Amino acid sequence: MLSNLAEIEQEIRSFSVNGKDELENFRLKYLSRNGLLTQLFEELKNASKEEKPLVGKKLNEVKRLAESIYNDAKAVRDQSESSGTDIDLTLPGRNFSVGTEHLISQTLAEMVRIFREIGFKVTDGPELEEEFYNFDALNTPEHHPARDMQDTFYVQNKFDKDKKYVLRTHTSPVQIRTMMSTKPPLRIISPGKVFRNETVTFKNYFMFHQLEGLYVDKNVSIRDLKGVLSYFFKKFYGEKTKTRFIPSFFPFTEPSGQVDVSCFICGGKGCKTCKDTGWLEIGGCGMVDPNVFKSVGYDPEEYTGYAFGVGIERIAMMKYGIKDIRTFYQNDLRFLDQF
Repeated sequence: MLSNLAEIEQEIRSFSVNGKDELENFRLKYLSRNGLLTQLFEELKNASKEEKPLVGKKLNEVKRLAESIYNDAKAVRDQSESSGTDIDLTLPGRNFSVGTEHLISQTLAEMVRIFREIGFKVTDGPELEEEFYNFDALNTPEHHPARDMQDTFYVQNKFDKDKKYVLRTHTSPVQIRTMMSTKPPLRIISPGKVFRNETVTFKNYFMFHQLEGLYVDKNVSIRDLKGVLSYFFKKFYGEKTKTRFIPSFFPFTEPSGQVDVSCFICGGKGCKTCKDTGWLEIGGCGMVDPNVFKSVGYDPEEYTGYAFGVGIERIAMMKYGIKDIRTFYQNDLRFLDQF
C-alpha cells in the first residue's frame, strides 16, 4: 500500500490544475466523498497492525498535499474572477493589433504640417451651414446648378423661415466667416468634411474631405498662388513633381484654374493612371473674385487674394494607388492595417 501511495503522490504533484475544469476534475478524483483518498482511508482498516501507522501517516501527508495544491489553485482562480479577468495560464498569449490613425487623418495631418511651415493657420466652421455662407457670399448665382437639389443636401428649417440651411458642399464658407471677423492680411487653410448629393461610385461619395486655402493681402498675385501650390506638391509628392495650371471656372474666383501635377507613377511619360497624358488633375484654384470681397466687407481696390481647394481622398488615392474611394469607409482591417 505504501508503494501505491508513492505513485499517487507523484500523480498528484504532476496533475495540471490551471484551468477551471482541471481544478474541478482534481477535486473529484482525489478529495471528493467518492474520491481516491477517501477510498484509501476506508481501506486503511484492512491494513496489518505493523503497517497501519506508516500507511496512515503517509496517507495523511498525501491528503494534505492534495488539499494544499487544490486550495492554492482555487485561490488564484477566485482572485482572477473577482478582478474581472479570466486567465488560463495554459493558453498561449493573446496578440493585440496596434491601432493607427486612419489614412484620411494621416494625409490631412501631413497636408496641414506642410502649409503651417509657410505661415498658414488652420480654421474650422460648421458642417450645417447657412445658404448665405455656402453660396450667396461666394458669388454663386441664385439659379446656379450647384444649388440644385441634385447636388446639395438642403435641411428643413422650421424655426427661421428666412434662412435656408444646407450640408456644406465645400469648406469655402469657413473662409467667408473668417474674413467677416478678421481684417487682412489673412493666410488660412480650412480642412473638413463636405457633402454632395451624388451617386456613390468608385470615384464619387456623398461625403468626403476637402482642404481649402485662402491668402488675402495687398498686392497678392497669381504668381504667389502658383508658388505656394508648387511648393506644397513638391513637399507632398516629391521634389521632382511639376505643376501646371489650366484655365477653368468657379463663381468665387476670377481668373480660375485647374491644377495638375506631373504623374509620379510614370514620371510624366504617360501611363494608364494618367491616361497617357503625363498629368493628373488635382484640384481647383484662382484669384478671389472682387464680389466675394464686397460680400465680406473687404475693399477689392485695396486687397487681392487667392484661393485653392483639393480633395483629401483624391490626394491620398493618387499617392497610395487606391482605386476606389469607398475603400476608405468600409472599415476593412486588411486595408487599414497597410497604413
